[in-house]
Amino acid sequence: MLRTVFTLGVFALLGIFLLGSVFSLFGFMMGAAMWVLGLAIKVLIIGVIVYVVIRIVSPETARRLRTRFSGSGC
Repeated sequence: MLRTVFTLGVFALLGIFLLGSVFSLFGFMMGAAMWVLGLAIKVLIIGVIVYVVIRIVSPETARRLRTRFSGSGC
């Protein structure tokens, strides 16, 4: 699950970088791209914290989430 969250974070960062490149090419402000980057990082951190809490409180629920989102039955 953490690998999935990390992978989503990497893709979000790549998307933000590309979005920033497009904004700079067309003369838009980079403030919007930086705001979205900050939001993506906050969502990633909150997702990891929620998963860790679920893993501590209810390991069975964490296992079901892991199998649902990763597609493997570790």
